[in-house]
Amino acid sequence: MRATRLLTIAPIAALLLWLPPSAAVAAPRTHVVVIDKMKFGPTPNDVKVGDTIVWDNRDMFRHTATGAKGAFNVDLKAWTKGETVMRRAGRIPFTCKYHPGMRGTLEVKAR
Repeated sequence: MRATRLLTIAPIAALLLWLPPSAAVAAPRTHVVVIDKMKFGPTPNDVKVGDTIVWDNRDMFRHTATGAKGAFNVDLKAWTKGETVMRRAGRIPFTCKYHPGMRGTLEVKAR
């Protein structure tokens, strides 16, 4: 019975050893976008599906980070943080629904 298990596990183990290290999926990461002086700060350029964006409102005003086509919506009171997980790849424009002149774009890559 032990030999049968070994014969079943051996091909799987060999396959895992054969796969290059880059074949492993990277763990999701957390990125921060700061909101200050009525502006969204720079957006990270290495966001992937499954990553979290922390929106850090350092303004004295309430803001939102509202993604196009319902991608996300985070409502932030003054001096608070909120977060959203990126669920789809692509270019996602976003704005503040209270201050439409505040805009940005996230480029989200597939894993």
